[in-house]
Amino acid sequence: MISTIRVDPANAEQARAWDGQEGAYWAEHADRYDRAISAHHPHLLAAAGISATDQVLDIGCGTGETTRDAARRASDGRALGVDLSAAMLRVARQRTAAEGLSNADFVQADAQVHPFPSAAFDVAVSRTGTMFFADPAAAFRNVAGALRPGGRLVQLVWQAPADNEWFLSFTRALAAGRPLPTPAPDAPGPFALAEPERVRTVLEAAGFTDVRLEPHSETMRFGEDSGDAERFILGMLGWMLEGLDDEGRRRAVDDLRATLTAHETADGVRYASATWTVQATRR
Repeated sequence: MISTIRVDPANAEQARAWDGQEGAYWAEHADRYDRAISAHHPHLLAAAGISATDQVLDIGCGTGETTRDAARRASDGRALGVDLSAAMLRVARQRTAAEGLSNADFVQADAQVHPFPSAAFDVAVSRTGTMFFADPAAAFRNVAGALRPGGRLVQLVWQAPADNEWFLSFTRALAAGRPLPTPAPDAPGPFALAEPERVRTVLEAAGFTDVRLEPHSETMRFGEDSGDAERFILGMLGWMLEGLDDEGRRRAVDDLRATLTAHETADGVRYASATWTVQATRR
């Protein structure tokens, strides 16, 4: 439980998850998560266009791969990664030290309310880390205040669930015939920024202009084979089995195993996925 940093009360549930078991699981499997999204990662870096002297803010940095890549590009600048998860930040700091990067720092913080220095950054980036704000307008206003006028915001966010085969396949299998939950379109979650018009509305209200979205479709890798992927997915989404009886649990696991087996390739278990890179300029 977070107790030493300022967290907006509206983000308390996210804080409990990311600074609790969910964040700990991501920290434990950092390499898997980085590899899963590796095909999308270059799109974010290309859009960010980080220069040697840039001051970079990485929002929801997790275990710090994006922060480290930003720091390497900003060789005469600095990169600051912020995240709610102490466990993931420990991994980020360890890996940064092991790589000998001296211009990357990490802070445990809720980016929605953290008192960033005013107009201190040239670019803010985020790799699937901005969709969980309870009040995205307030969060992006806070980020805008940390950017210099003309500074850039570049995010990688998921497109709609219908365009992400991995999400639909896993959740339908583990639902075991139960209706899938349908959160409100503006509720915090992986697809909260999937709708382009909502993204434009939120960012423009927060002080950004020239909002642009570019689509990307790539495959994601979830394991060496179906057995390896099954263990990983059940560790990540096993909460979906809660409330099922023994027969329901067997059905769910069997359905998951079937879809994973059907998606085995010579290069692991792979599913289609779709993201947006979102670019905007601070007024």
